[in-house]
Amino acid sequence: MAKLNLQLVKRFFTINDTPQKIAAGLAIGVFLGLMPATGPIAAITLAVFFRVNRLSALIGSLATNTWLSIVTIIPAIKIGSAILDLKWNEVYGDWLIFLSNFNWSALFKISIYKIILPVFLGYVTIGLLLSVIAYTVTILILIHKKIMLNRFTN
Repeated sequence: MAKLNLQLVKRFFTINDTPQKIAAGLAIGVFLGLMPATGPIAAITLAVFFRVNRLSALIGSLATNTWLSIVTIIPAIKIGSAILDLKWNEVYGDWLIFLSNFNWSALFKISIYKIILPVFLGYVTIGLLLSVIAYTVTILILIHKKIMLNRFTN
């Protein structure tokens, strides 16, 4: 398994595309991987739409899909509640009640402002932050790699 991961990382850094397109694809993948109910298909679709690297979008989505959404649920609720000036512990309690008694008809009865909107805004905020970080780190690594390769080939 570790050998597979190492090969994937090596493949990522040897993609034949511009650093900007690779980094943008990864950023899109990270953002959509974090967002609940989205994932690899959405990342590839947006990568095609924005004409960025599809493989890096897929890798970003797979690297963050599901597990990061679970880890960031509380920060998402806190951030979204702060944006909307709500008490995060009340939003969290309502969210737990909603999830424990989930059914599709209940989805239409809840207050979107009270439960869904704070969580959504929190995830978007965290997703944008992580996407910017992923883009910046990736572009710096790829540009550094290119400089090092040019230095050794000249």
